[in-house]
Amino acid sequence: MRRTPVLVLVAVGAFLVVLAGMIRFWAADKIIAAPAAQYSVTKLQAPGAQYFSIADGKVLTADLSMLVTTRGDVKEATDNRVVWDEFTVVDDVTNSKPQISLSERRSAFDRRTGVGVNCCGVSVNKEPVKLEGQIYLFPFGVEKKTYKVFNQTAKKAFDTTFVGEDTVNGLPVYKFQQIVPATKVATLTAPGSLFGVTQSGDIQLDRWYEGTDTYWVEPNSGAPVKEEVRRNETLKTQDGVERAKALVATASFTPQTITEMVRTATDAKNQITLLKTTIPIVLLVLGLLALALAVLLGRRRREGE
Repeated sequence: MRRTPVLVLVAVGAFLVVLAGMIRFWAADKIIAAPAAQYSVTKLQAPGAQYFSIADGKVLTADLSMLVTTRGDVKEATDNRVVWDEFTVVDDVTNSKPQISLSERRSAFDRRTGVGVNCCGVSVNKEPVKLEGQIYLFPFGVEKKTYKVFNQTAKKAFDTTFVGEDTVNGLPVYKFQQIVPATKVATLTAPGSLFGVTQSGDIQLDRWYEGTDTYWVEPNSGAPVKEEVRRNETLKTQDGVERAKALVATASFTPQTITEMVRTATDAKNQITLLKTTIPIVLLVLGLLALALAVLLGRRRREGE
């Protein structure tokens, strides 16, 4: 009977040590993942932007407001992937012109790495696309290296380079930058008279896009907490001559959105630390203490005999 406490302590200690390893190397990776039932509303602002208004027949200067609503398609989610639908509305605040631009996007990506998955009808403005690179999120445990990040406007991925460390509202982050070279993104038809073309009737115009996207990413969770998008879009006739600015703007998260993003990323960071560090260490220490106590009691029992 005197051996019972020793055996119990050995069993408890071994269990706690094994449990610490399971939580650190198995359970944490299962629990920490992008949510299937995602719902968020993100606000951006672009002061002093320029855009071509077909209705006015000229380029307008205005402060733009952008509202991005993202919802998860739970039915299409699996253990390894999630599918998110995004809808963006752009309003001209200065000239009281609502909904000057509407766009939508459907994306699928790996729940843990953030890398795009081509399934489930992924598209941009209902046009099928081939996803590659990071979509919405960077991987958990972001490294100081170059990642491919999918650009919605150009509909392809570009290198996004680590450029340094920073803080956003006191939260340590990694800063990444993506430079998109001049890329033709659309061809449209419009009256030639609006663009100084003597040809009567409608003409074809190519829309060209180039820009710089900057991301501030919380490295543990891979969640961007701040974003700045500088874009220069022009309209060119088929001879390559620029006829007008389509959109020149620098858009960034509003302070309120940044605060919300930082809070969400901080919660995710704390959860990751709890599952990958705090709980495993506590369980490991308790397990080792139980085993050490078992050894001590075993020695005392032998000495008593």
